[in-house]
Amino acid sequence: MTLLAVDWAFLLEKFILVAIIILASLFVAMYETYAERKIAAWLQDRVGPNRAGPFGIFQPLADGGKLFFKEEIIPNSSNKFLFILGPSLAMLTAMMTCAVIPWGDKLELFGRSMSLQVADINVAMLYIFAVVSVGVYGIMIGGWSSNNKFSLLAALRGASQVISYELGMGLALISLIFITGSLSLKTIVEQQMQPGHFWNIVYQPLGFLIFFVCALAECNRAPFDLPEAESELNMGYHQEYSSMKLGFYLFAEYVNMFISSVIMATLFFGGYALPFWHAADHANWLNVLVGVVALGGKTCIFIFIFIWIRWSLPRFRYDQLMNLGWKGLIPLALFNMLITAVVVLLQNH
Repeated sequence: MTLLAVDWAFLLEKFILVAIIILASLFVAMYETYAERKIAAWLQDRVGPNRAGPFGIFQPLADGGKLFFKEEIIPNSSNKFLFILGPSLAMLTAMMTCAVIPWGDKLELFGRSMSLQVADINVAMLYIFAVVSVGVYGIMIGGWSSNNKFSLLAALRGASQVISYELGMGLALISLIFITGSLSLKTIVEQQMQPGHFWNIVYQPLGFLIFFVCALAECNRAPFDLPEAESELNMGYHQEYSSMKLGFYLFAEYVNMFISSVIMATLFFGGYALPFWHAADHANWLNVLVGVVALGGKTCIFIFIFIWIRWSLPRFRYDQLMNLGWKGLIPLALFNMLITAVVVLLQNH
């Protein structure tokens, strides 16, 4: 009976944690749209949203309501099942990546030690790569099922882009694995918290730069937003979509940007760790709170950089995009991997 009670309590903890993470991710994605418009206005010497609530803070709610109440349109010439499956798959895979991220230290509550991580698996980064790889099918299915030549061309661009830049990202990650010896995000964070150990950005600055550029391409963010090149392909792969199916595609992009920022903060900038903050010197709840806020702060910095880049750099041509991935980032990542392997080998001997 005791074992059964513990199992139910464990399941309840995980259910509550999953619900909080999903709601928080959707909330952040929603207000990323507000930040995008406000930062763009600031960079372009404009005001930005300022009508819906004080300083326009209710603008994301107004935009969401507009999408929700718009008419659902499914083209007669489309494959209706796949047309609906595309945005659903894009949104599902975007949310699934949250499961392996450590959002904070263990919380001692009601006599139990609760982990702020849904699943601590020893192949967490492989899991994320696998889910992200499935996510490209959402773009491909949506573009193909629309039966629109512009959508199909944009979907082909998106698939090629993701495949090309995943290679560079994976090679950059291998260099990091040489140093950490683990694919578990929890282990990587704990290593960066050890005395005398710096954040991984100190050991892998080139690997971080490659990872960051590839993350921009994976999220279809400017200057790598070729699948959504409005000036070339009307609206890209979601041209035929309306209402919440379009909303799912847009939300998935912002959720991916949020998760990419959290992953980069976790891998290279200590995750929920803070320098000169020792957990043993503080109450458990305070330590957990500071860790969550620290991870949130690092994530917000990356989100700001994502948005800043979008409104500062022009879009690449498609041939430039492919050349950068195959002839620039992949050879550079291989070079970084070889140098890292040599350094680790010399240290071990």
